[in-house]
Amino acid sequence: MLLAIDAGNTNVVFALFDEGIVKGRWRIATDARRTGDEYAVWLMQLLDIRGVERKAIDRIIISTVVPRALHNLDVLARHYFGIEPLIAGQGAASYAIDIDVDEPRSLGADRAVNAVAAHTKFAGDLIVIDFGTATTFDVIDFNGAYKGGIIAPGINLSLDALVGNTAMLPRIAIEVPESPSVIGRNTEDQMLIGVFWGYVAMMEGLIARMRSQIGRPAKVIATGGLAVLFDEATDIFDAVDPDLTLEGLAILAERASK
Repeated sequence: MLLAIDAGNTNVVFALFDEGIVKGRWRIATDARRTGDEYAVWLMQLLDIRGVERKAIDRIIISTVVPRALHNLDVLARHYFGIEPLIAGQGAASYAIDIDVDEPRSLGADRAVNAVAAHTKFAGDLIVIDFGTATTFDVIDFNGAYKGGIIAPGINLSLDALVGNTAMLPRIAIEVPESPSVIGRNTEDQMLIGVFWGYVAMMEGLIARMRSQIGRPAKVIATGGLAVLFDEATDIFDAVDPDLTLEGLAILAERASK
């Protein structure tokens, strides 16, 4: 079995793959100070609940956009599983794609892994939208080369800024507004309309501009926790794949084993 670990700015996601199929998925809040021992105590209990023996895991791959978290995840792999982990983008787990931007090394591991997975699963030119702490829009051409993209504040980050910098606005949940009207009748509705439909309008506008600049038909692939929610409100997505990043890690691990 393969244990894939995706360390993002908000959560660290652990996924267990058996012959390419996700058999378990767990997440914990990202904390660069969390030690390998603390990860082990938490993860071993979850594996036990699923009836998975530690020795059944024979490969581990790690992707992280939080450099300080890498050491402790490496300790987890080496000390508790006896495995030297693969690191996405390094050595045998290199991305093996052309990163055609001004500063290739600045590309986040999650975005590179998404590019690998998207090109493997879908043909032609692609735009990958990943709803995370930030919302990223990435362009992958028909040859699999990463051509650049956009970084926008994530919707929860935008909401935090709105609530945190105003005295009277309440905390609200992100959901599809019940009414199709974009003229709110109370404060909560007005906030939800502004955040939700404002975000949809931003995505639709940016995708239209990106497609125009690409000059060829481009499929839009959405991933991340809020992809399914936004799929209800717009027709710009050609596919929604919540596990795209994890699947990309599994692809890199499979390539490295050959």
